[in-house]
Amino acid sequence: MSLRFALLALLTSRPMTGYDVSKQFSQSVAHVWHAPDSQIYPELNRMERDGLLESAVVPWGKKGTKKEYAVTESGVTAFREWMDSPIEIRRQREPAYLKAAYLEWAEPGAARTELEQFRDYWTEHLAMLEATRATLLDRSHPTLARRLEHYDEREWDRIVRYKIFAYDGLIDQARTAIAWAERGLVLVDELEGSPVD
Repeated sequence: MSLRFALLALLTSRPMTGYDVSKQFSQSVAHVWHAPDSQIYPELNRMERDGLLESAVVPWGKKGTKKEYAVTESGVTAFREWMDSPIEIRRQREPAYLKAAYLEWAEPGAARTELEQFRDYWTEHLAMLEATRATLLDRSHPTLARRLEHYDEREWDRIVRYKIFAYDGLIDQARTAIAWAERGLVLVDELEGSPVD
């Protein structure tokens, strides 16, 4: 998947300025496709140049202006084609698993610290995913609420359930990562001795 399809997915909810795209991206699409602002803004410009987006100058503040981006018909077509194409399975690139395969090279304290940091990251991430899922379920998530405004109410359940399905997969992934790190901590204690030994 490329950033442009993540941006098209977000912009199908409504036209947005680059700032709004960045803000909404971090609260929704970034949970499944991470990209920093340094990638988002140039990609919006490329997408406009490629005819997937169009922009209009809109007032900003008392005297300023900003570009507001909207998906063009070509953008909708490209997004639908991408949605209908097979998923490109990507091979895993997770440093934690690479390092775990060679923990015999690490000091026991370092191995423990890395696994604890990994577990703590995923524990915090899990809490955020579960909170986001709750806002999808009650339909209070701001991006979802704006998206639903553009659809007949009879479509809402279908839209919401697909979003929840995606978050359920992310939640399962986070829980698996936490359980793996916990097993790793037990393994380090078994092989290297617990920190109090």
